[in-house]
Amino acid sequence: MVGGGSCLSAVSLCGSYLRRSINSAGIFSQKLEIDSGDTTIHFWGPPAPTSKPKLILLHGFGPQSIWQWHKQIPFFAPKFDVYVPDLLFFGDSYSNSHERSEIFQASSIAKFLEKLGIQKYSVMGTSYGGFVTYRLAAMWPDRVEKVVIASSGVNLRRRDNEGLIKRANVERIDDVMLPNSPARLRVNMGLGVYKPPYIPDFILKDFVDKLFLDNKKEKMELLKGLTLGRDNTIDISPLPQEVLIVWGDQDKIFLLEKATELKELLGEKARLEVIKNTAHTPQLEQPSKFNKILKNFLHDLS
Repeated sequence: MVGGGSCLSAVSLCGSYLRRSINSAGIFSQKLEIDSGDTTIHFWGPPAPTSKPKLILLHGFGPQSIWQWHKQIPFFAPKFDVYVPDLLFFGDSYSNSHERSEIFQASSIAKFLEKLGIQKYSVMGTSYGGFVTYRLAAMWPDRVEKVVIASSGVNLRRRDNEGLIKRANVERIDDVMLPNSPARLRVNMGLGVYKPPYIPDFILKDFVDKLFLDNKKEKMELLKGLTLGRDNTIDISPLPQEVLIVWGDQDKIFLLEKATELKELLGEKARLEVIKNTAHTPQLEQPSKFNKILKNFLHDLS
């Protein structure tokens, strides 16, 4: 019955659990229109800003934001106003604009926070969210206090994508980032998780159908719209903020060598923490270690 079209959905059950867990931490689903209604940001956050410092969590490609940050939200919510937006074309965030760059994503997040009345904040991004985080920190240094870049090769070169395509044994980068079948999702998990668990195909199909296929055209355009990594030269500069880089030593999407190079490129205020026996999602694979590292980095804000 389960494999033959039952109404039972692992994604729906897990999603309900995640929402209840996050609600219990005082973080709720909300929407905010920016740019005269042309752009809508869906986000998870407190009912209203408080006097606590602000922490913004930006997700990568894959499931919506709370799936990628559910181990961090309850941990940091007692000390921070935690805001977890869905980036444009993920979840219920959408724009009528034809822009697709990470610069546009960063500008939209900055406008969203300004409309909420938030002027100072720290920001943490994983994978694609790290690209947006870098742009946000570089473009608004007077607003962004501390920066965390996790598993995100913002020092990407075109040949890095070519290497990833070879490791994944696929034809295009979107075959890795936007899996459209259980087999493709297994490849994605093999690259992104140190010891991926066995999950039956019918559950993987449920994940693909419900978490990866929405707005696929726009997401493909986001991959093509990245301004970082378009050629084989690096186009990033040091950041003025304190920067923490967190990486899994077994990451096969952005190899560890990218992290060591990134530390040097981002300047003397950047430091690197490597979590052993972890791949592309250290915040989910080793949440206790990840959260402790983040807590120590952010300690003087809370």
